[in-house]
Amino acid sequence: MSMPPLTWQKSSYSNEGANCIYVAVAPGGTVHIRESDAPESLLTTRPDVLRTLISAIKAGQLVFG
Repeated sequence: MSMPPLTWQKSSYSNEGANCIYVAVAPGGTVHIRESDAPESLLTTRPDVLRTLISAIKAGQLVFG
């Protein structure tokens, strides 16, 4: 049994150029994230884990770069 195709939504924080982030939610609620430059590479997580990550980034608890 195959999984139905995912419906990808571009992040509202992505610009019109390259390096866009896309998100899709599978029927079971699993969240899939991919980057436009490497669409075959997926990050898969649960909504609660993604929410915690986003909150930490917004609070400045994670530093990138």
